[in-house]
Amino acid sequence: MTRLMHRSLLSTPPVATSARGIEIFDADGRAYIDASGGAAVSCLGHGHPAVLDAMRRQMEAVAYAHTSFFTTEAAERLGELLIEDAPEGLEYVYLVSGGSEAVEAALKMARQYFVEIGQPQRRHIIARRQSYHGNTLGALATGGNEWRRQQFRPLLIETHHIDPCFSYRFREEGETDEQYAARAAGALEEKILELGPDTVLAFVAETVVGATAGAVPPVADYFRRIREICDRYGILLILDEVMCGMGRTGSLHACEQEGIAPDLMTIAKGLGGGYQPIGAVMVSGKIYDAIRAGSGFFQHGHTYMGHPMAAAAAVAVLETIRGDNLLTNVRAMGDLLDERLRARFGNHHHVGDIRGRGLFRAIELVEDRATKRPFAPARKVHAAIKKEAMARGLMVYPMGGTIDGARGDHVLLAPPFIVKPEDIDRIVERLGEAVDAVIG
Repeated sequence: MTRLMHRSLLSTPPVATSARGIEIFDADGRAYIDASGGAAVSCLGHGHPAVLDAMRRQMEAVAYAHTSFFTTEAAERLGELLIEDAPEGLEYVYLVSGGSEAVEAALKMARQYFVEIGQPQRRHIIARRQSYHGNTLGALATGGNEWRRQQFRPLLIETHHIDPCFSYRFREEGETDEQYAARAAGALEEKILELGPDTVLAFVAETVVGATAGAVPPVADYFRRIREICDRYGILLILDEVMCGMGRTGSLHACEQEGIAPDLMTIAKGLGGGYQPIGAVMVSGKIYDAIRAGSGFFQHGHTYMGHPMAAAAAVAVLETIRGDNLLTNVRAMGDLLDERLRARFGNHHHVGDIRGRGLFRAIELVEDRATKRPFAPARKVHAAIKKEAMARGLMVYPMGGTIDGARGDHVLLAPPFIVKPEDIDRIVERLGEAVDAVIG
């Protein structure tokens, strides 16, 4: 019996009793390779001594101090570290406790910015279908995950959505990457003109789309075009790197590979590596300066923001990534993972696409490769693969509704940055067995 309300009320998950490196162990002593980092969270694996030591020291010094009274050395150090490696123009950090909180804060910050500079008519948020920006009501309204939004739609604020940059599904026959990037970005300008340029406050996008569509990278100069469009109409660009950021794609921030910087950027997950709940909004100098020169106060806050133990853990995570040169390993092992996935699934009758960057990869499952026809949603192929993978001691992150919220299945992989070649081989082998067990 359990008194916890688990995610599924129809079953109780195994009890995790210990974890070390890239494995988690249950109460029966079974080991599971954490090939998804939970939900792309455990970037350093489990039980990393440097992070545990930092948390112990912080706990003995100051475990909690409310930010309306105090700042702490750990929080200040985290802010400094983040800005040292920040994209150009991002000069300040607002600490929260997770990704959804970060997105909520970024949306409110964007709105307050325009109020402060005398443009209160700006109210519209544009995002993309098949995106995920969190599960609080504002973040859910912004995201384009239809399955998550559906039953809560009457509670959601008005938002607007355009098609994602999703080459496998939406690039037309004979269209080059450059042509497709131009068309996909052009949808933003069309929506801005439809709504009225002086009424739009922000465009929100995942730099590399995460859980909803499965590690979908942009193509060609898509984001450079997006940046130009936002600048043309005075709209803020908010990049959501909660899942794809903090080294996951091979650079500390995924937008580095696009050659652009946003006005606001949300981070979480890999920021704390799962050791404590933490997230942040990285803020441009122009937004900070406008609020400081206006009301001087960001009208927002949470009880646990800037939590010293969470900040101390995040500092240790960042220092370890930097000190151990783990981004080099992310790129090398990411290339190897891509190579192994293509060797195993490249000719598989039911794998239509293999995609991603760094240690952020996915396979998309189809009933027919030639037509890209997905499996019937009722088959719940993604759920069956997760079950078969767990039976083989492998944790992966599958999801359905890849194409439009109802149709399509994919499996997301996001192993820890410390993964080794032999681990990659075991991950792909077990995933191959799980896929074959479900769809042959």
